[in-house]
Amino acid sequence: MLVRSRHLARGRLLALLASLVLPLALLAAGPAHAAGRLTASFTTADNGSWWKGTLVVHNDNAAAVTGWTLEFDLPAGVTVSSSYNGTATVSGRHVSAVNAYYNATVQPHATTEPYSFWFVATGPIAAPTNCRINGDKCDGSADVPPGPPGTPQVTDTTAHTVTLGWPAAAPGDFPVAGYEVLSGTTVLASGPATSATVTGLAPATTYSLTVRARDTRGTTGPAGPAVTARTVDPATDPTPPTAPGQLRATGVTSSSVALAWNAATDNQRVAAYDLYQDGALVQTVTGTTTTAGGLSPATSYTFTVRARDAADNTSPASNALAVTTGDLAGPGKYSRVGYFAQWGVYGRQYFVRNLDTSGSAARLNVVNYAFENIDPVNLTCLAGVTKGTTANPQDPDQGTGAGDADADYARPFSAAQSVDGVADDGWGKLRGNFNQLKKLKAKYPDLKVVVSLGGWTYSKYFSDAAATESSRQKFVKSCVDTWIKGNLPLYNGAGGDGVAAGVFDGIDLDWEWPGSPDGHAGNHYSPNDRANLTLLLAEFRRQLDALGGPHRLLTAFTPADPVKIGQGWDLSTIFRYLDVANIQGYDFHGAGSDNSWEPNRTGHQANLYPDTQDPYGFHFSIDGAVRTYLAAGVNPRKLTIGFPFYGRGWQSVTEGGASGEWQAAAGAAPGQFAEEAGTRGYQNLVTGVPGLTVHHDTQSVATYAYTGPGGQWWSFDDPWAIAQKTAYLKSKNLLGAMIWEMSGDTPSGTLITALDDGLK
Repeated sequence: MLVRSRHLARGRLLALLASLVLPLALLAAGPAHAAGRLTASFTTADNGSWWKGTLVVHNDNAAAVTGWTLEFDLPAGVTVSSSYNGTATVSGRHVSAVNAYYNATVQPHATTEPYSFWFVATGPIAAPTNCRINGDKCDGSADVPPGPPGTPQVTDTTAHTVTLGWPAAAPGDFPVAGYEVLSGTTVLASGPATSATVTGLAPATTYSLTVRARDTRGTTGPAGPAVTARTVDPATDPTPPTAPGQLRATGVTSSSVALAWNAATDNQRVAAYDLYQDGALVQTVTGTTTTAGGLSPATSYTFTVRARDAADNTSPASNALAVTTGDLAGPGKYSRVGYFAQWGVYGRQYFVRNLDTSGSAARLNVVNYAFENIDPVNLTCLAGVTKGTTANPQDPDQGTGAGDADADYARPFSAAQSVDGVADDGWGKLRGNFNQLKKLKAKYPDLKVVVSLGGWTYSKYFSDAAATESSRQKFVKSCVDTWIKGNLPLYNGAGGDGVAAGVFDGIDLDWEWPGSPDGHAGNHYSPNDRANLTLLLAEFRRQLDALGGPHRLLTAFTPADPVKIGQGWDLSTIFRYLDVANIQGYDFHGAGSDNSWEPNRTGHQANLYPDTQDPYGFHFSIDGAVRTYLAAGVNPRKLTIGFPFYGRGWQSVTEGGASGEWQAAAGAAPGQFAEEAGTRGYQNLVTGVPGLTVHHDTQSVATYAYTGPGGQWWSFDDPWAIAQKTAYLKSKNLLGAMIWEMSGDTPSGTLITALDDGLK
């Protein structure tokens, strides 16, 4: 049985004043909007050399409203020097003020007094203009919508489409964001431009169409004049176009393929081209070039193109074109993925800053932030709680409802703990590890960070979340909203909509283990997990791609055990959606912190090849795992193998003439931490266990160390083992290496340096 134990070791800052120094950048994220609308009133007080401006927030609703943002423009000649009872940001004459944690909630039929937002100003005493609270006008009046667009003109028709263009609408209180084409009250098409193509129409049919504008707040204006359009009658043209010619790829990346083809001909005209990807229609364009996006790295796709005329006659298909996307690292290069443990900031005293000071961040391509949990009731991504795991590793509810919002985004780090040497001020909406990760990414712009969901302790509810189409959609949406869009629950004054946007570049699934009873005690599993996992990955890929913008990573921690692979991972389908599978390359043997695993015999935990002396009834190895994936047809450039930056140890070990290798033992050796018997980070192992003699098993490629008969025996990776394994993965053309986890390395980065050198 493969086991991977990841144990979680688990104040509010009070202040009354926040000073504001000009100039500052405009605050980008606001609070989570409550259901009720608020209003705000403005008063002034003349203090001679300066004056006080106060904005009192009013709640006239029957329910409390939590979270508010005030925005207004200063009159000409007015300068703000400081503010109170809120965090203010000034850009030119525009001011944005967000509530403090103590006045965020406004009770029904009450105000923020006596803790209303106020500021110190100099210049003419005058009320601000364009005042809004949570986007609504401070005086409670309605927004002015956009005006009607001009008369639309029909620019093209086919059997099933009508294309229109129209003059722009005049804006109201907010800029025009887009337009909607209507037939009666039904919206047929929408978009940002002053033209649109309405699709799905009936042939030889007359339609009356109007257009209305929509502003950036979603408010629609009145419709403009109507236009009449008639679709083409297919009976007037029974002749299809010729097939497009010479479909070819003009550019390939890891997530897209640029395509071009020679134009088809038609007795009247070619109206459009349909692009098919693996037999499914994915795009319709009017020209002879396009780009197929949202593709998975290192994956083969087959494309064809068909032409259509205005009567909707379809041509024969072009030549079929097979294209394999590029991999994430690039030709001749290798990826380095490292896990950062959320709880490392406690006993390990390993901070995001240490990724920088150790030289690791400069060598890594991806940081996996471990771990986030699943809400046991709602089956959504869990955030905004600080609840530790129970002490008993065999407790079925050890990780139920657990999480650490404090470490994630609420804990203020000191200057000495910060990536850039600047301490958190304790008032920021984003603090903790997430703020430090943003700083690390600013220093290393090519570094990607993904959030890892699950792990050994937090995988209990994956099976439930993946069980149905509706549960998958709900779960994925919550994860995307929380971790990618950055909509964090309010916690100790931190959090809010969008505050963590940009921290994470994707999502990593650490489901241990789908379809298998060998996960953590109490984990839910089902024979349907294998099929549901594929559907869950497809839903993640769909929703991540729907965000637009840069390609978001979707990765997974996958087993080395062929039995677990067969139980939960359909290798023939999952890589249509997965960018990378990080194969477990460790924990093949171990005693476990509670001696429930293999306490009575030593064994290699991360051997590259099987050991002929291995007395166990199963023989795990990295090479055996890799061969299982490759035999299933998986592209090697979608695979990394795991490297442990820690050791597994036993005590009271018999010498047996083999320096303790595969010999009798009496349980787990003392660990780096009391609750983690049998486990030590590499640095702690080589410096904290006296008398270790290091041995290298050249047949299995495994490093171990022994203190002598009756002493301790440890299995781990050192620079020698790393050099052998990196040479192996390069020989197999694998994508690269994954590390569990970064805090185990030496302060100077001995192991990451060896790994980096081996992959050059």
